[in-house]
Amino acid sequence: MRRRQFTHDFKRSAIEQMLSETVSPAELCQRYNISSGQLYTWERQYAYGKLDPEPSREAELEARVRELERLLGKVTLENEFLKKIVRNNLKQTQRKESSLPTTAPSSKTLKGV
Repeated sequence: MRRRQFTHDFKRSAIEQMLSETVSPAELCQRYNISSGQLYTWERQYAYGKLDPEPSREAELEARVRELERLLGKVTLENEFLKKIVRNNLKQTQRKESSLPTTAPSSKTLKGV
């Protein structure tokens, strides 16, 4: 025999009816043909927020875009920082090279001994 599966909306609706005291737990169990143990399991899940509506796909994608934008900003800042370091190192290297005395290439070649 196949097990029945109930949606989060159905479970949440049943628990909210029970909590509002418009319907007794026994009446809910009889109406929906579920055991009292199942009903109280759903009540515990409801209390822990496990029966909250799942975020929509659109909300998920928006959150993902925000996270990616944040990461992009971080990487951009790191990239700019590294570029400045490279530029400063090149300038220092050029200053060191320009301060060294320059020598003219020797026109005489050494002959082997």
